[in-house]
Amino acid sequence: MAFLAILGLVTSISLTQVAQAVPSYPTAAEVAAAKKKVSTKKAMIKRIEAIIADLETKADAAERTAQIKGEAYSIAKDAFDQKAAQVATLQSQADAAEAQANQAMQQLGQIAGQMYRSGTAGTSLNLFLNSSEASDLLYQLGAQDKIAQSSNTIYLRSIQKQKYAQSLANELSAAKIELEARKQVAETAFDSAQTAANTAQALVNDNVSLNRTFYAQLASLQNTSAELERQRAEGLAAERRQAAGRAKMDAPELYTVGEANAAKVNVALEFMRAQLGEKYVLGGIGPNIWDCSGLMKAGYAAAGIYIGTHSATNQFRTMAQQRKLIPLNQMQVGDLLWYSEESAFDGDKYHVVIYIGGGLMLEAPNPARTVRIVPIRWGEMFPYAGRPSAQ
Repeated sequence: MAFLAILGLVTSISLTQVAQAVPSYPTAAEVAAAKKKVSTKKAMIKRIEAIIADLETKADAAERTAQIKGEAYSIAKDAFDQKAAQVATLQSQADAAEAQANQAMQQLGQIAGQMYRSGTAGTSLNLFLNSSEASDLLYQLGAQDKIAQSSNTIYLRSIQKQKYAQSLANELSAAKIELEARKQVAETAFDSAQTAANTAQALVNDNVSLNRTFYAQLASLQNTSAELERQRAEGLAAERRQAAGRAKMDAPELYTVGEANAAKVNVALEFMRAQLGEKYVLGGIGPNIWDCSGLMKAGYAAAGIYIGTHSATNQFRTMAQQRKLIPLNQMQVGDLLWYSEESAFDGDKYHVVIYIGGGLMLEAPNPARTVRIVPIRWGEMFPYAGRPSAQ
């Protein structure tokens, strides 16, 4: 199906196009002129740093949108898979019921033949040979009283089996209609997520190209190296992200949750660390492509633990159903953390990561990044963590 296709990367917008869209970028001549005067140089440094920060903000917003739309697809795909499983079960049941109904009708035909040969035909024979009218005739004429008790029992069972087979056929037909509707929803969600992913990837690609120029300009202004300026800019960016939001660390305790199973957590983390640097692909669950929930699911599966379906939202709900949620101030290594735009407890969670200790988390973040370890981002962090290995 189309929506199951692997999400590809899109060729980035050219540097020329971006430069035309944003004509305020400083030229080499402007940078050279700014070096001649201290105040002008400081203003130029401030201007370039502001441009870098703005580019990062826009890219971060695009990446967050990609995460949200990616989770919308995961939820839609999950719903489709559930309905597909129901359709498969109903199909099997309907086929079996139809076979039993056909077998019962064959048995009735044999009885009718015997009755005809023995001369006990008449109304009863009419009933058997006109099965489509049998139910009405039985009630209209009271023919059931004219049939031997054993034959009547077989007949009633046949009618019951036919009705059951028909009810299953009706249910199967309705389920197939719903399955097709869910397929359309999933395909639409996939297309939307792919568009968002392409946008995020293009912005990141453009930023990489633009920032090379800006780091070189800063290095020229401050008599340093472009690599040093890159490191400094990325450090400032990390500080901005950390300051961008705060999580509620002391949410009320819901129930008592056991300690993490260190051995199983180590297995899960070892599996996930082995994927560092691998690509993010929407719907990816290995062996070398991942999305956020796919990586968490596969990691804990390696440790023999089921954490839910291939959806961050479902994984949260699974932890809630298993009574394994804890306030953030109680989180331990191996606990899952979720991001959400919603304050409702059961609201959608658009991203899931794993806490690895020391204020760090491991994640498959979005199409513009690979699997990585980074400092925890607290903005939009849901106030409860999940402990899959709780004992």
